[in-house]
Amino acid sequence: MKMTLQSAAAGLLTMMTMTMTPSVAGSIGYLGPAGSWTHQACLDLFGPEDLVALSRDELFASYASGKLDQACVPVTTSVVGVTPYIDAVLDLPNAVVVSEYPKMLGYSLLARPGTKLNDVQEVLAHPVAFEEVKPWLDREMPNVRRIESSSGGAAAKTVSESTTFDKASFGPRVGASVYSLESLVDGIEEGPHNVTRWWVLGRNMPAPSGHDKTSLVLTTSDENLNDSLRSLVLADVQVLTVYERPSKKTLDTHRYIVEVAGHARQEPLASLLKDHPDYRVLGSYPRRQEK
Repeated sequence: MKMTLQSAAAGLLTMMTMTMTPSVAGSIGYLGPAGSWTHQACLDLFGPEDLVALSRDELFASYASGKLDQACVPVTTSVVGVTPYIDAVLDLPNAVVVSEYPKMLGYSLLARPGTKLNDVQEVLAHPVAFEEVKPWLDREMPNVRRIESSSGGAAAKTVSESTTFDKASFGPRVGASVYSLESLVDGIEEGPHNVTRWWVLGRNMPAPSGHDKTSLVLTTSDENLNDSLRSLVLADVQVLTVYERPSKKTLDTHRYIVEVAGHARQEPLASLLKDHPDYRVLGSYPRRQEK
């Protein structure tokens, strides 16, 4: 009887664990917790259904294993350039960029209901957010303590859990609805100077749209970089941007993200890629203007 009870208990525990473990299959993952700019980007792109908030490690592991259909990752900003997440994308063995989403940001200062601007002695935000709101913060709140957080959502969550009225966070307004906060100021540093671009990672390259961009990865030495870039020019491929990232091997080798106009399946890019296998295609997708 004792063994039967133990077996039954073990079975019940297994069922409870399976029920409590969220399934992410077929979902769209983003850097959590909820209330971040990446959450807002996903709401803009996909609506509220099928979104899963994950930690950085969970997000990339779930995409790599196939548990996620898509993953949304911030990759560049107009203020600080490439984000810390772009290297994790390059490290993925089979990443496919299926779309981009540039968005003009205007931050909100979020606090617990009842908080007044003069009450705030401490502000929380992602390090990139602090760079983007710095002119306003230096001018309007020069004496507050600045505490870095892993994301805008995490910052808002910390403020919501505070028992005092001396904390606020910078992030999108969606954080107010998620964590029952109020916005003290909206539209902070909004403008074309403050744009973030996300990549959506998927599984299959979209068909040509007639107005496409292709993201390439080139791993090469300093000596060979000039020849590799010259091959694009000679093939009449328009180079849009080039971002340098460390190769993690030697000081004189680097990984370059080279973004060009056109689709990988169309000329002149298709022939160039056939003749230059040193270029790896991350994705071809429709070019989008900032919103």
